[in-house]
Amino acid sequence: MSDKLIIFDTTLRDGEQSPGASMTKDEKLRIARQLERLKVDVIEAGFAASSNGDFEAVRAIAHAIKDSTVCSLSRANDRDISRAAEALKGANSARIHTFIATSALHMEKKLRMTPDQVFEQAKLAVRFARNLVADVEFSPEDGYRSDMDFLCRVLEAVIKEGATTVNVPDTVGYAVPELYGHFIKDLRERIPNSDKAVWSVHCHNDLGMAVANSLAGVKIGGARQVECTINGLGERAGNCSLEEVVMAVKTRRDYFGLTLGIETKHILAASRMVSQTTGFVVQPNKAVVGANAFAHASGIHQDGVLKARDTYEIMRAEDVGWSANKIVLGKLSGRNAFKQRLLELGVQLDSETEINAAFAKFKELADRKSEIFDEDILALASDGSVSHEDEQFVFVSLSQHSETGERPQASVVFTAQGKEVKGSSDGNGPVDASLKAIESHVNSGAEMVLYSVNAISGSTESQGEVTVRLQNSGRVVNGVGSDPDIVVASAKAYLSALNKLHSKAERVAAQG
Repeated sequence: MSDKLIIFDTTLRDGEQSPGASMTKDEKLRIARQLERLKVDVIEAGFAASSNGDFEAVRAIAHAIKDSTVCSLSRANDRDISRAAEALKGANSARIHTFIATSALHMEKKLRMTPDQVFEQAKLAVRFARNLVADVEFSPEDGYRSDMDFLCRVLEAVIKEGATTVNVPDTVGYAVPELYGHFIKDLRERIPNSDKAVWSVHCHNDLGMAVANSLAGVKIGGARQVECTINGLGERAGNCSLEEVVMAVKTRRDYFGLTLGIETKHILAASRMVSQTTGFVVQPNKAVVGANAFAHASGIHQDGVLKARDTYEIMRAEDVGWSANKIVLGKLSGRNAFKQRLLELGVQLDSETEINAAFAKFKELADRKSEIFDEDILALASDGSVSHEDEQFVFVSLSQHSETGERPQASVVFTAQGKEVKGSSDGNGPVDASLKAIESHVNSGAEMVLYSVNAISGSTESQGEVTVRLQNSGRVVNGVGSDPDIVVASAKAYLSALNKLHSKAERVAAQG
C-alpha cells in the first residue's frame, strides 16, 4: 500500500448541497483555484448532469485547473456519465465518480430495484465510464448499511470493470470509528482484486464522528483516499472536515505514518473563502480554523505558552495560515503592499481589474477604520461585491434614522439593471426598514429564512459580516455583505441574495 493519503475535496459538490450553500459558476471557480493552491489531489467540481449551471461550472473548472484532478459526480446511467465526460473534456486530469445505492432500504424504497438489477447497473456504468476516461471512481451509496456479501460482490465486479477508486460512504453518518474501520478492512480482505483499486472513505457527521470514522477507515481499514469538505460543509450535519483530517495526519504522523501533498498554509484562506461565499459562519471553537483555535484564556495556559509554545499547542498557527502579525495595513499603504499581503494570505485574484476593485475597497475601508486586520483583507478579497459584472442589483448608498420611541426610517439607493433607483420604508428597526426599502422597489416576494451577523475581527470598530438567506419558489440562496456599518452590510447582503435568486441557474441536489 502507498503511504500517500489522497485528499478528495467535495466542497463544490456535496458541500454545496447544504440548504442555501449553492454557488455561482464564478464562485465555484474561485474556490476551485484556492483548492488547487492548497494542492488538493482531487476536486469534485459538481454534478454535471444535474443542471446546465452545474455543467458549465464543472466545464469551467476542468479548463482552469491544471494541478489537481477534476471530478464530476454522476448517477449510474449512460446519460449522466456522458454529460460528466463532456463537461470534463479538456481537463489535464479527469475523473468520473459514479454511484448507485446498495443498501436493502435504498434499493427497495428509493430505487425500487432488485439487488441483481443494481449489480448489473453498477457494472455497466463503470464499464461505460471507463471507455470515456481512464480514472473512474465508484461509490455504493449507503454502503456502510449494505449487506457485506452483496457489497463484496458489487465492488469486486466494478473493480474488474476498471474502477480505479472504490469509495465506501457512510451516507447517513451511522458508523462508529472502530466498526467502520474494520468494515473497510473486511471488505479489502474478502474481495480478491481489492489491490487493483484505491480504497476511499466518505463519512457524514450526523453523530459528530465523520473525521474519527474517516481516520479509522484509513488506519484500521487501509483506505488511502479521504473525501472531505472545507469547514466540514455539507447537508444535514455536514461532511468530514478537510482541515481536521489533514492536520490530524500531519500532526500525528508518528501514528498514521502517511504523507500528504497539502500546502497547509493555505487552509485558513480556503476556510474563510468558503465561509464568506456560502454565508456559513465558522464557529469560534472549530478545530484548526476557528477564531479560538490558537487562543489561550486560562492564566496557566498563557504562562505555559509564553515559556514554551508546545506546552499547550500541538500545531503552529502559522502552519495553517494564521498570521502572528495581526495589524498589517493602513490607509497610507500602497497597492503593491496590498497585493503582497493578499499573496501572503493565500489569496490570488484572477485579474488586475479584480485587484484594483479590491484595493479601492481597501482604501475606502481604511478611511473609516484605523486598523486593518487580516480578516478584513480576506473579507474584501472574498466579497462578491468586488466585481459587479452581470449583477442585477448593486448597492450605492443608504441613509437611516432611528430614535428611541420613534419608528425607524430608511432610504436605500441601488442600481437595478444599471439604472439607479431609490426605495424608502419604515420598520421595526433600522435593518428591517432598510431591507423593506429595497423590497418596496424589487417586489421579490422572497421569504427570509435566516439573518445573522458576525464580527470579522474583535473590536467595536470591526467590520460586520451579515448573512441573509432567502427562499422563493423552492429555491434557497445566501447573500453575504460586509461593512463597518451593520445596516449597510445588511443591505449589501440582501441585494447579494436577490442577485442569486434572480439568476436563472437551476440547482438539483445530488444523492450521496
